[in-house]
Amino acid sequence: MTDTSAMDTPLKKLVGEKTAKALASHLDLHTAGDLIYHFPRRYDERGEHTDIRSLEVGEQVTVLGQVQRAAVRPMRQRRGNLLEVTVGDGSGGMLTLTFFGNQAWRERELRPGRWGLFAGKVTEFRGKRQLNGPEYVLLGEGPADGEAAAQEEIEEFAGALIPVYPAAAAVPTWVIARCVRVVLDTFTPPEDPLPATVRASRNLIGIGTALREIHRPSTKEALARARRRLKWDEAFAVQLTLVQRKHRAASWPARPRPRRDEGLLAAFDARLPYELTDGQRQVGEEIAADLATAHPMHRLLQGEVGSGKTVCALRAMLQVVDAGGQAALLAPTEVLAAQHYRGILDLLGPLGRGGELDSADNATRLALVTGSLGAAARRRALDEVGGGNAGIVVGTHALLYEGVDFADLGLVVVDEQHRFGVEQRDALRAKAEQPPHVLVMTATPIPRTVAMTVYGDLEVSTLSQLPRGRSPIASHVVPAAEKPAYLDRAWRRLREEVAAGHQAYVVCPRIGEGPASAEEAGEPGEDGRRPPLAVLEVAPLLAEGPLHGLRIGALHGKLPAEEKDAMMRSFAAGELDVLVATTVIEVGVDVPNSTVMIVLDADRFGVSQLHQLRGRVGRGKAPGLCLLVSEAMEGTPARERLDAVASTVDGFKLAELDLEQRREGDVLGATQSGRRSHLRLLSLLRDTDLIRDARAEATELVSDDPELERQPALAASVAALVDEERAEYLEKG
Repeated sequence: MTDTSAMDTPLKKLVGEKTAKALASHLDLHTAGDLIYHFPRRYDERGEHTDIRSLEVGEQVTVLGQVQRAAVRPMRQRRGNLLEVTVGDGSGGMLTLTFFGNQAWRERELRPGRWGLFAGKVTEFRGKRQLNGPEYVLLGEGPADGEAAAQEEIEEFAGALIPVYPAAAAVPTWVIARCVRVVLDTFTPPEDPLPATVRASRNLIGIGTALREIHRPSTKEALARARRRLKWDEAFAVQLTLVQRKHRAASWPARPRPRRDEGLLAAFDARLPYELTDGQRQVGEEIAADLATAHPMHRLLQGEVGSGKTVCALRAMLQVVDAGGQAALLAPTEVLAAQHYRGILDLLGPLGRGGELDSADNATRLALVTGSLGAAARRRALDEVGGGNAGIVVGTHALLYEGVDFADLGLVVVDEQHRFGVEQRDALRAKAEQPPHVLVMTATPIPRTVAMTVYGDLEVSTLSQLPRGRSPIASHVVPAAEKPAYLDRAWRRLREEVAAGHQAYVVCPRIGEGPASAEEAGEPGEDGRRPPLAVLEVAPLLAEGPLHGLRIGALHGKLPAEEKDAMMRSFAAGELDVLVATTVIEVGVDVPNSTVMIVLDADRFGVSQLHQLRGRVGRGKAPGLCLLVSEAMEGTPARERLDAVASTVDGFKLAELDLEQRREGDVLGATQSGRRSHLRLLSLLRDTDLIRDARAEATELVSDDPELERQPALAASVAALVDEERAEYLEKG
């Protein structure tokens, strides 16, 4: 949020062409503004604990440490010597640095007692973590390792607070710090875009001071003030964007779809074989009230797996059909679309068989639209959709194609919205003459602050109760590397469930056609990790080994649609005992007889994924069991994450854990937009109060000046922090 002309200066004019090229290619930093907003990831102090013990193999790290000892020994396999240097962080954590070749000068330089910053990729050799040939800079006694840094730079590193930047192997943190210093030395504080009244009421420092102190903090207190101001800028930019869009949406006309006392919805409620939960009734009233207004509903419905979201959505769809409109349910996969279609048909019974001999008097029709439909079935479905005979249309992204036209699209229901891109969701909404009502469903619980920030222009409804009769799920970590016998016991436990008449899932991280990609395999050879286990490799091994004699099927995303559907039908019918699958079963697959799930390489999955996956078992009357198999060692972050998943079935607690361990930028849409994000400091968990205050200020400002016409500098800075692509992502949910 600074002066545009100065911030747009190309870095090659400030730091030289060679360094600028490295910053651009490795860190995507091109201008002075890019670099100024490349904030330190942390600050070290000499003598402080930098937690070497928490380093994970494969991480690219920068650690602050003190040389404990250095020793030279001849190499066994080739000529020359090996220098091994041990550094510590003052709390018992030790790390070995290895340098190959005859480098006597380096042994003299890295003498015991010297402090330095050491950067490289963590590897492991004979149980010890090490950095091979790391880059480093020593503190306080002049340049090291041929680094052409000025004495001023070394003095800066030797100061009280040492900034450690997000870096790359070719551009270590001290090079970034030197470049930042060059930019700051020619930096002119810009006009502050934040209104003076907001700065005064919220006790915020000026932008120029904040940007200097974030990079070169004079004291810890000054650093805290700088971080608070820059966090405020980020929160305020997002909240202004959301409040503006909510303000604009209030003026968009939508066709009201009020509830009828006599109609499909009333008939459906009367034939339901069970009672709605209190939560379902409350959510139903909220949605019904929204649908009856002349403004498009834009509501997020969140709830645990199995909490009854689909019934709530179906009741909303029936209300719209009663009012003369159509409803579309967009599902992320053909397996899930087909399952929704069959499930809704079963729930509606005669109410969903309009035009057939056994239909109810006021029945509607259902249509299924997927990419794998045959030509005749597709023509029939499109005729029903376009003619308005199909009141409810279920489909995948095939609903977005040209030629799929609705007679009167009144409601769009998006299941598992994070599986769809912004453009896809928008394309479906564009098929209505007037803005349709939109209901977004997710089974991934969202902490309150995330909902406020990412879904700030959606009303949020939450289903927290599970329907009566749902069974509990027990989860346990199986430490395969430390205790191989536990894995043997896991397979025996699965066989016991099958012998009792139940079924099981075995989940693998990848399919297995061809070699694992570098991303899938965790870059094998560089960090020592083997490729993740694959469905096509594991299924035959199980059939020949611990699950010999059981009926085993394999399911993954690359199977043709009809094969996937046939496999799921076979499993649902009890014709298979075990389904070995990828995360294609993560959402929506409902087989009540499945009671056990074994997740292989569980540490390769995210917290939310694991929570979603285990929701596939325990859906009937028998209790569910989820076994998380991992080679992650006790005490590592990966193992702690699995232990946390095993310890609770509270999705909201797990969502907070997931958020703590993910980059905030991912949550705010960086991965969806594919663009660099300037939202770097805001923590959606730790900065709840700040986000709430920013929301209040944004609401007041927009109500008085909706388009920020009287605040041009603020409008420009918001556009810089929340670009148009990101703004659309935030708007569309």
